Amino acid sequence: MKKHLFLLALAMILALVLASCSGGTAVEPTTAPVDTADTVVEEEAAPEDETAEEAPEAVTLTYLVDDSQANNASAQALADAYMALHPNVTIIVESRPGGTEGDNIVKTRLATGEMTDVFWYNSGSLLQALNPKDTLVDLSNEPFIDNIVESFLPTVSQDGQIFGVPSQTAMGGGILYNKRIYEELGLSVPTTWAEFAANNEQIKEAGIAPVGATFGDTWTSQLFVLADFYNVQQAHPDFAEDYTANQAKYATTPVAMAGFAYLQEGYENDWWQQDFATTTFEQGLNLLAEGQFVHYPMLTFALSTIATNSPDQVNDIGFFAQPGVDASMNGVTIWMPAATYIPKTTENLEVAKDFLAFIASPEGVAAITAVVAPQGPYLIKGTELPDDVLPAVKDLAAYIDAGNSGPALEFLSPVKGPSLEQITVAVGTGQMTAEEAAAAYDEDVEKQAQQLGLPGW
Repeated sequence: MKKHLFLLALAMILALVLASCSGGTAVEPTTAPVDTADTVVEEEAAPEDETAEEAPEAVTLTYLVDDSQANNASAQALADAYMALHPNVTIIVESRPGGTEGDNIVKTRLATGEMTDVFWYNSGSLLQALNPKDTLVDLSNEPFIDNIVESFLPTVSQDGQIFGVPSQTAMGGGILYNKRIYEELGLSVPTTWAEFAANNEQIKEAGIAPVGATFGDTWTSQLFVLADFYNVQQAHPDFAEDYTANQAKYATTPVAMAGFAYLQEGYENDWWQQDFATTTFEQGLNLLAEGQFVHYPMLTFALSTIATNSPDQVNDIGFFAQPGVDASMNGVTIWMPAATYIPKTTENLEVAKDFLAFIASPEGVAAITAVVAPQGPYLIKGTELPDDVLPAVKDLAAYIDAGNSGPALEFLSPVKGPSLEQITVAVGTGQMTAEEAAAAYDEDVEKQAQQLGLPGW
């Protein structure tokens, strides 16, 4: 009996020695199984294999955004929130200029294959100039497209394909104004251009610049023309269709030329503040908040920058639609939000799509709202504006709720001339008349329509 036990113990020791010498490979003893040896082998080998299989691959996405403060903050908020959920993903936000310079950068990077993994850009007519069917990833079959309000989808589509997800709120185009100055001077919100002009003269008599012009950032010069489209459409309901078909022109449609005339009127009546030719967008917002001028033709996306830079004055800022000739037809021109797109050149397609799915979700909206004050209604289903929304946004919502709003021309027609901002600067600085500007813009539009291959041009 003792001899038998000795031999069994010797066999167990031998099995352990052989297992140790074999580099960790399990070796079965020829006698009874040894649980301790099996356990040692399993603990050494199995967990390493499982960890290697489960570890997600590290991915870096690059995200190109225009250099406005609000858009950069929104993009960074989306990136930070997504990275918190996906620790293996790093998203690097890059900036580019706005306006024509930024448009050219986007077009060049797409043409040369050097675009970032995802990028932020306009919806509507400017998107069409990117030839999205050739340059961007089609998202029409992605499940997250169902999260987007249907009215937005045509603005990021071409030939039945969908290319982007909304990355901010919808916006109103009109007049931001300093309510404190209005109260001090006893002014009322105008509903006709004549009333607006009368307010401007009263403001000027008080020693304050009536209207802010920030031609140092040339894109801001376009608002008197673009925000007037609701008034154009009321007087000429088929203008967008006729314009697209080359059957209506700015130079031969007085109601369409009016926006250029308003710029000329502003210059000739000395409505602008000092240094208007070099003042930049953000400088202008500070001047508005301080009451250095009273009106600023602008999109409501600018409210988030005011909230960041001038938090104590942002509640002094209101909004009204650009007035026209008829108070009974007063309403606001609406801009659809910019979107995030994926170029076909990305090497991280699946992660890029997942990031866009996050943007098009209530969680993505919450990430933006946490850092950027809403500037209008969201276009993601299941989201609502917070109760403490800015007063100017409430002003905009009142037009929408009353049914007195309509989309800007660039969301009804693919045609928008690339030189508009240079033409409007020329009018606003007295270098060109309204008639000359309208004719010049018609020529600019014709070139763009021909490049797009539109019939009738």
